Amino acid sequence: MKRQAIYISQFQHQNPIPNAARLGSVIASGLIRGVDPKTHEFPADMTQQCTYMFDNIRATVEAAGATIDSIVKVTFWMEQMNRASINVEWTKMFPDEATRPARQIMLSPMEPHVLVQCDFLAVVSE
Repeated sequence: MKRQAIYISQFQHQNPIPNAARLGSVIASGLIRGVDPKTHEFPADMTQQCTYMFDNIRATVEAAGATIDSIVKVTFWMEQMNRASINVEWTKMFPDEATRPARQIMLSPMEPHVLVQCDFLAVVSE
């Protein structure tokens, strides 16, 4: 089994790392942020960063050959706790409470302009 690096054009890391990696049925993302896919800038607004971040989650898991239904865990980091902004996009992406992935939110210092970031773990059914 060979690991596959996953790159997407909407946002790329400045360091030499992929957006995600897939090994067999497991997909692990790197950090996913709320960057505008057209301008590559961070909006000043938490709500808009969350919207872009969730769009980037979807783009990343789909680039790895899976769907959001494959996601089993999402971890979020925020400089200031703001569950409401995450919850809006969370319930849009995962409307069925019986099939939502696990989630964790942690407080953490952020780079300038970054208000929220996440990573995910997905398992693809064979």
